[in-house]
Amino acid sequence: MDIYQHFRKEEHPFIDNVLSWIDQVEKTFQHKVTDFLDPREQQIVAMLIGTSNEELKLYQNGGSEFAERKRAIIAPFYEEVTDESFQLILMQASYHDKFVTLTHGDVMGAFLSLGIKRKKLGDITVDNGTIQIVVADEIAAYVFANLTAIKKATIKLVEKPMTSIIKKETEWIETEQTVSALRLDAVLKAIYNISRKDASEFIAKRYVKVNFRVVDDGKFMLAEGDMLSLRGKGRSKLIRINGLTKKDKHRITTAILN
Repeated sequence: MDIYQHFRKEEHPFIDNVLSWIDQVEKTFQHKVTDFLDPREQQIVAMLIGTSNEELKLYQNGGSEFAERKRAIIAPFYEEVTDESFQLILMQASYHDKFVTLTHGDVMGAFLSLGIKRKKLGDITVDNGTIQIVVADEIAAYVFANLTAIKKATIKLVEKPMTSIIKKETEWIETEQTVSALRLDAVLKAIYNISRKDASEFIAKRYVKVNFRVVDDGKFMLAEGDMLSLRGKGRSKLIRINGLTKKDKHRITTAILN
């Protein structure tokens, strides 16, 4: 059976990577620690490991049970995997939130300006004058030495035990919708209560992501489980496709991040 038929074309290069990781572990009998994966990538890895054999186990960890971005470990079934095996470092800094306002995007921008790839960075939390960043151990020393300012705020990052991580459970608000088609522009219109014209313009301006990747085609067809984001309006997801109405419209269940 062709594995690729179950996935979108743009996901095929990542599938190739996962299959090479599986092959490496099977041949060397040594576990593989991945970079940080977004939720869709985590799902793909889990699906592919499930279709391999009983000789491998999959573990995922991003620092807490609510982490969005996680590193994965593919290991022989008999190998013991601990939290330390994921090589995660929790960094924390404080700033005066009465004098400067920092956002998740500000921290992300400062991090990427160091020339480090996004896949080495886990979740970012900015909360009441505290910044927390989960990073891969192999780039921690560089980040400690070089990430010393974000916007106008001078910061000093220190390492904290993972037990100190700020845990924020995400809250999704579900809604039943009816759409004319499962196209991106139609679903975006319904979820964010905007006009079809505005939806099309946002897509054309590359303000919209599906499964964490920019999609600039309004005709892009969505599927159950797809995660969406619209710049400035937050994240949402298509949870279920519930069939057709008598007028051949699609009944769907969607959710938006509160």
